[in-house]
Amino acid sequence: MSRIAETFERLRQTGRAALMPYLTIGYPERESALELVPALVEAGADLVELGVPFSDPLADGATIQAAAQRALDNGVTLALCLEQAALLRDRGVNVPFVLMGYYNPIYQMGLETFAQRVAEADVDGVIVPDLPPEESDELRALLQAQAIDTVFLLPPTSTDGRLATVLERTSGFLYLVSLLGVTGARDRLPLDLTDFVARVRATTDLPLAVGFGISTLDQAARVARVADGVIVGSALIQAIGAGDDPVEAAREFVEGLRDGV
Repeated sequence: MSRIAETFERLRQTGRAALMPYLTIGYPERESALELVPALVEAGADLVELGVPFSDPLADGATIQAAAQRALDNGVTLALCLEQAALLRDRGVNVPFVLMGYYNPIYQMGLETFAQRVAEADVDGVIVPDLPPEESDELRALLQAQAIDTVFLLPPTSTDGRLATVLERTSGFLYLVSLLGVTGARDRLPLDLTDFVARVRATTDLPLAVGFGISTLDQAARVARVADGVIVGSALIQAIGAGDDPVEAAREFVEGLRDGV
């Protein structure tokens, strides 16, 4: 059982959902993640999604686009992201890490090299939002050989056939996109979110984590009532950018969501 699976199982037995914040590595400063990630874990994060900055993040809205550009301006690369993940492990951070990055930097690094370096960094899972599941066999096989989960996103418009295709290829957990569109904090969640989660739940025993649009305690609590994990990204990035002390701002934001899950 992977570290991701173990975490979801442990939380299931205690009757609560996983809190999974997303952080763009290199934002607001080149090495900010080395302080931000431990603060997120201390505040109650159960898993951490480590975002690799990219120039054309098609799944992301304005907040994460801006954070990614700032990180790129700070000289952050895929290789540096993996180096920082390894440093975090060396400093005793033990929660599961899920690396979220677009395909082009992975391809440029080389799939075999990427899989090896992800393993060396002790990263537990990988999300590649612009890699179609049907075209993922080579990368998934290389990651699976290193005992690394490959996680795919599933939008609410997915047909039953599409759901089956994604489920055949995802491991660790399934990332359910709560709404149509890109990432970004929203005032409210879709009214049919519960039905979407229930439809997927009826087809798989994989943990289901919901992301996109979650920004408040009430929204996190609503998701936690129906899903196994709550993913929060843009609202956290906004809090970090607005705070005088980014680390303390991140800590306070996650603590504010903790009771909801």
